[in-house]
Amino acid sequence: MANEEHLREYASPPCYQHEFDDSPGKLPPDVAAILNELLQGERAGAMAIITMNAVADGQLGSLLKTVAEDEARFCAMLHRHLTRLGHVPSRGIGVFYEKLVKRPTLDEKLRLLDRGQSAVVRMLDGVLSSIEDAALREDLEEMRTVHVRNIEACAKYVTTG
Repeated sequence: MANEEHLREYASPPCYQHEFDDSPGKLPPDVAAILNELLQGERAGAMAIITMNAVADGQLGSLLKTVAEDEARFCAMLHRHLTRLGHVPSRGIGVFYEKLVKRPTLDEKLRLLDRGQSAVVRMLDGVLSSIEDAALREDLEEMRTVHVRNIEACAKYVTTG
């Protein structure tokens, strides 16, 4: 009987334990820096879009409200994951805010918003493959999907030329 116990196989060998470790610090510092940059950008976007919403009405106003709410939701998500993974979330506001509010026309603001949203998608494309944390990766993939959807929705309101 003692020999049988010695030969017992375990479902999860100890060498796999690191794959299930959710302890703080699991996020590499360079990835945390990118997430903080995204957090600052999302915060700037949410704040700036609110000012755009004040000058837009109807369907565009409703769309901008939705985009601002998405930006705020992603701020909270990034903050939560950074904290959970042992990093200090930035309190800064990205430069996007000042750039967007200084644009003189709504069309120019929408064009810059498109570029900003596209930059977020590119940043996410660059970082997603290096994210090991499943919950964070899933949330970032959703963030990417929502940004692509918002780019497409806002494109209808930008004049060509």
